[in-house]
Amino acid sequence: MKKSTLMATVLLGVGMLSTEGFAAGDGGEAIFKAKCASCHPAGGNIIKPTATLKGIKDPKKIITQLRKGGGGMPAFDTKAISDANAKLLADYIMKTFKK
Repeated sequence: MKKSTLMATVLLGVGMLSTEGFAAGDGGEAIFKAKCASCHPAGGNIIKPTATLKGIKDPKKIITQLRKGGGGMPAFDTKAISDANAKLLADYIMKTFKK
């Protein structure tokens, strides 16, 4: 197993064990840093480099991927990231990682 894949797996496991811990007003950036940045630094993707967050045009696609997971990404249910925070996260990703 590659060192970067092992590190990502460990970080994912730690992140999935923690409870959400965010109020709806904490903002998408805080949620991104806590739940996403370890695998998606600067909007990239350390596990699947061709599947970046850059240039996504539909926030619903972000939320769908967040909920179902796949391609190396775990699924985040509403206990891990509430619906309100999923929207904040999607809005942050759309704004921050424009092409």
